[in-house]
Amino acid sequence: MTGRAAYKRVLLKLSGESLMGDQKFGVDPQACNKIASQVQDLCRLGVQVGVVIGGGNIFRGMKAVENGMARTPADHIGMLATLINGIALQQSFERIQCESRIMSAISCDVMAEPYSWKNALKYLDKGIVLIFVGGTGNPYFTTDSAAALRALEIQAEILMKATKVDGIYDKDPLKYADAIKFDRVSYSEVLAHQLQVMDATAIALCRENQTPIRVFNVFADHALKRAVCNEPVGTLVEGR
Repeated sequence: MTGRAAYKRVLLKLSGESLMGDQKFGVDPQACNKIASQVQDLCRLGVQVGVVIGGGNIFRGMKAVENGMARTPADHIGMLATLINGIALQQSFERIQCESRIMSAISCDVMAEPYSWKNALKYLDKGIVLIFVGGTGNPYFTTDSAAALRALEIQAEILMKATKVDGIYDKDPLKYADAIKFDRVSYSEVLAHQLQVMDATAIALCRENQTPIRVFNVFADHALKRAVCNEPVGTLVEGR
């Protein structure tokens, strides 16, 4: 490991599932602590970090829709789930004395600051980790789309998609032993072959603005630090 960051500012996308640890649902404090420690390692390298977090460990809106719930309230519940996760993750940052702020796209002033682009940039310049919750604040948009949007707004040099899988495969490696992993793939190939990385809106936003995406296993040893140091971790999505 070089120990030299290749980027000054990054956006880290965490799935809600990454906070579950070995549990089947909910939040595992140990998983949160491990992620917070990895982010703190980046701060020590001088990297500014924004985090967008999902809520699938608590509530899955599309499953609720399949069972008869209207899409808008289902998405609203999902936004609240991301707020719960953000609070849990911030407590892990507090434990290790890594300064952080929660900024929410939905109004919830008691628990989080309203999202403000200008304030976000000011916090990042001070080395404060930002946890973005509430998605985009609108139904019908996933937290993947929120991650792409926030990455563009804060002028992140790369979007880091943290998962439990070590990159992008041509098919689900948990189901197929012969799945082939890509070290590098283009945005257009991801869209054309419907590779399960992020939703199409997020990929299209990143392609239009040439924001690279690295997909990696956040729980592998020093994975986040290695990714930020531009080591060959996971899969890099870039180019047309």
